[in-house]
Amino acid sequence: MHDSYRRCFAPVDTSGAEALSGMAAELFGDDAPTAPCNDDSETVQFDAVHCMQGLDAVAEVEAAIAQGSPFAVAFIDVRMPPGIDGKETATRIRALDPNINLVIVTGFSDFSPIEISKAAGPADKIFYIAKPFEIAEVVQTATALGHRWRLDRDLAAAMARLHEQSAELAANESKALHLATHDSLTEAPNRLAFVKALTDKVRGGGMFATAMVDLDRFKLVNDTLGHLAGDELIRAICGILHANVPEGAIVARLGGDEFGVLFDTAGEQAAVMACDRIVASCATSFRILGHSVQGAASVGVVVVSGDEGRDPVDVMRRADLALNDAKKSGRGVVRAFDETMDESVRFRRRIESGLGQAIEQGELSLAYQPIVAGHDLEVVGFEALLRWNTEEFGPISPALFIPIAEESNLIHDLGDWVLDEALKVLPDWPGQYVSVNFSPRQFRRQNFVAYVMERVQRAGIAPSRVQIEITETAIFDNAERAADTLYKLRQMGFRIALDDFGTGYSSLYNIRKFALDCLKIEKSFIDGMGRERESAAIVQSIVHLGKALGLGVVAEGVETEAQVQALRLAGCSHLQGYYFSRPVPADQAKVMANERFIGGEDDLDGDEFAIQAGNGTEG
Repeated sequence: MHDSYRRCFAPVDTSGAEALSGMAAELFGDDAPTAPCNDDSETVQFDAVHCMQGLDAVAEVEAAIAQGSPFAVAFIDVRMPPGIDGKETATRIRALDPNINLVIVTGFSDFSPIEISKAAGPADKIFYIAKPFEIAEVVQTATALGHRWRLDRDLAAAMARLHEQSAELAANESKALHLATHDSLTEAPNRLAFVKALTDKVRGGGMFATAMVDLDRFKLVNDTLGHLAGDELIRAICGILHANVPEGAIVARLGGDEFGVLFDTAGEQAAVMACDRIVASCATSFRILGHSVQGAASVGVVVVSGDEGRDPVDVMRRADLALNDAKKSGRGVVRAFDETMDESVRFRRRIESGLGQAIEQGELSLAYQPIVAGHDLEVVGFEALLRWNTEEFGPISPALFIPIAEESNLIHDLGDWVLDEALKVLPDWPGQYVSVNFSPRQFRRQNFVAYVMERVQRAGIAPSRVQIEITETAIFDNAERAADTLYKLRQMGFRIALDDFGTGYSSLYNIRKFALDCLKIEKSFIDGMGRERESAAIVQSIVHLGKALGLGVVAEGVETEAQVQALRLAGCSHLQGYYFSRPVPADQAKVMANERFIGGEDDLDGDEFAIQAGNGTEG
């Protein structure tokens, strides 16, 4: 038996074929047929170890594992007297090495295949050869199983690396989430966390109060005692607030010397009384770095019923207006919001009215900002950005009018116009795609898929040239419905981008669940790359995760050459930002699309679009 295996696994001797080719050349000349050449790179070499008994084989397997060079395949006879039989040998080897492929070679039926498989399985790693066997049968089995064993090891290593990257990203995301939602000085929730809590309150119903607390004469402390003293005072005030707010209240540091307090209340009078206690508790002396400092605070408060459906940003704005009125009233007082404080309400209504007529009056336009490939700076697409230039107020920021449109049905009319205008420019481009932002309300529209597909077909545009940009907010409320919608869009050929990735509360969950093509890294992480190790680590983790899942990664808000180089080294697939170009009109976008490249591989400054420096991509 062992002599048979030695012949099976012996190196292939090609000398006879070479001699035959030489004889043929002498007989038939240059046209003589030649023996097939055995390429050494394709010749399989076996390193076989022979054991006469099962216990010896088990010992060899254990030693090989200890040396870090485990066996790929074991050929085992069933009858091996004296000592343990083939079934027991296979069982013990499997216990030592779950990855080895076992081949049972026997001419007897001492054990059924099912018995051996149960003892030494799994079934996909145990095979059978009947005696007498052919050399080719053994060689082919050893070759195939050896190749499969290597592939299994490579796959396991790749999966381990992916798991490590996912774990690293999860850890970074958890840390980033804490950093993103907490103030580093006081460890209190920050503005982002406060806005989220306020949003939950607005959606949850019930009556609650939003208070803005601002320290009086704080600048004097900073100017006379220094910023360290100012920081100590901020921490002390934060502790005072936590001790004196109503039970269950949220205290957040919104920035500088301003705090936000969110709490349930029975009405405006009860809310004002609670804020009076806050003002009284802050009006005390603090011992700061050996100096006595007199504290004082002003408070503005607005009471809202969740049934009103208020916009959280508008609630904060009203509380700010009340705070401004408190400061104007002499400081150290509480002011509740009153409609007379809100001069901007009339302006808001005029904006909403003008927005309804903006389309027919030709006041809207689209600007296009290029998205370039990271490796060669080729322009592969453009993001369409809406602009509104009014006769009465001049240019109005999208940050102002989009939320107003979102609160009314105007967002659907605007969305229709933006999509139609964006599709019109595509025939002028040699192949780039256009990326269109859709608001949460648009995305939740009935028959959203049919609506988008109908407009694209009417324009005669391939869906692959249209990228749909959404944020986690758009899909978070109804994840199952969102997953189904995105799957249908992808099936039709549309590109899907998840915008502002890294700022949501379910990022890892979303990219696993939803059909996406690319992730767009939020601008704040790009801004922080040069200053914060955490931001750079998050960016690198997102890039690695995108690669592992086969997703593109677009870095937004790229403004400096240092950011470009760092992102290209990290392997970011696409870049977008003022470093390459501001948003430009359609005719300039056409020129850029046809020129295809922005700057050069190592000379970005030589391009007319690359030198338009700016401070961000918003607006």
